Amino acid sequence: MKNIFKIAILSLGIVNIVSSCSNDFVDREFEQSVIQSDLKSLQEVQSFVRGAYASMRASTYYGRDFTAYGEVRSDEMFSNGRSGYFQTVRTYTMTSSDAYARDTYNQIYTMIAKTNIVIGTDVSKLNGTAQDLQKAEYYQGQAYALRAQGFFDLLRLYGQKYTGGTLGVVTPLKYDPKALKARSTITETEAQIEADFNKALSTMTSRSSFDTPSNKTELSIDALKVLMSRYYLYKGDYAKVRTLISEVYSKYNVVARDLYQPSFDYTLRGAAPNSIFELEVGTDSSLSTSSYNQVLSVNGYYNLVALASSYNLYATNDIRKSLISYLSAANGTKYYFLSAGSKGKYLNRTGADNIKMVRYEEALLNGAEAELQPGGDPAKALEYYNSIIKNRGLSEVSSVDLDMIKVERRKELLGEGFRQWDLLRWGNTSFKPAAVSTNLLAFPIPRQETDIAGTPVVANPGYDN
Repeated sequence: MKNIFKIAILSLGIVNIVSSCSNDFVDREFEQSVIQSDLKSLQEVQSFVRGAYASMRASTYYGRDFTAYGEVRSDEMFSNGRSGYFQTVRTYTMTSSDAYARDTYNQIYTMIAKTNIVIGTDVSKLNGTAQDLQKAEYYQGQAYALRAQGFFDLLRLYGQKYTGGTLGVVTPLKYDPKALKARSTITETEAQIEADFNKALSTMTSRSSFDTPSNKTELSIDALKVLMSRYYLYKGDYAKVRTLISEVYSKYNVVARDLYQPSFDYTLRGAAPNSIFELEVGTDSSLSTSSYNQVLSVNGYYNLVALASSYNLYATNDIRKSLISYLSAANGTKYYFLSAGSKGKYLNRTGADNIKMVRYEEALLNGAEAELQPGGDPAKALEYYNSIIKNRGLSEVSSVDLDMIKVERRKELLGEGFRQWDLLRWGNTSFKPAAVSTNLLAFPIPRQETDIAGTPVVANPGYDN
């Protein structure tokens, strides 16, 4: 089979312009309109997987926007309107032509297209040694995992799970720029996510000799298990969450109180004991003013602000409280920031900080919540919970309940893009203005998608497609 390696049009007919972030094989090929044969070597397989990582770290995906979406539509942070970022998202005024809905949609499907090229490769036919072919299988497992994560992210943003509808998202399983494919149902989308995650786990486990969890900038088997636990927590399959977290437990450490802020810095670059998976950015390919850090910073765009209710959750001796700064407006209103001068969770405004995709603390919180569900072990939940709070300057407790876990998720994961999704899976839509239709909890399917001649893709209700 021949592949056109230029992603000018995705398998859904999405128009894209892919910016070059390195000089590696995948970037060069994606910028050309030439016909290429299937991937021929381990190095080419690796390049496309790394290209998928590069797509994930883009500002329209985990480099800024996707993370921000989970915060600006929540009860812990908001967009203050300064610099104009995320206004339509915050106010539920997006249209089908909205740049946020369009650009994130395009970026995620660009990442998926790269994984599909790897998944569609017959690794047995690659050039190289037997060991090369085995290693290529391992990277193919990574591609399945990244595709699963992409489908999951699309489902949360564009699917109708919280709007009362039945539609999920388009789930292309091979790279075909000319294909027109309808949206899968929510059930079908979830089934595909699970199939991809399970295929990733079985493939990577079968080639575990190539697994390098010490390299935090590539998806390891441990990181995959935590990502899977994130998905199953969303789905409410707590038994699977418990199993997955038990297999990761004690392999990492909750970061100590004094290292909490440095653990987010570029300087540690995966060396933090709580780091399981990071998207490498680095100064040479910095996100610069397009970074998430920039929109958080008082010294940057001054745009994403924590609510006073978030700040007030922390005890005085909680190290996390000391990283939040507040400034008073002329009218006396206090604005709380996660980055101000030399103080904050996200200090580097050049965008050089690695993007923390999976932290051990999230794994413990996922596990604690699951252990407090029917069939779980409350003693394990308590152990997980105490291991976090004792490293934040707080005293251990003798018992823990679900409400405490929910509050701790808010405190520990503040600004990391989890809150809206947590509230929605708990059935809490109190953050949404009462006058806003439930339909608008889902982003609009971009007009460029629904306007393609002959497309079977249908719009989400409530928009102008």
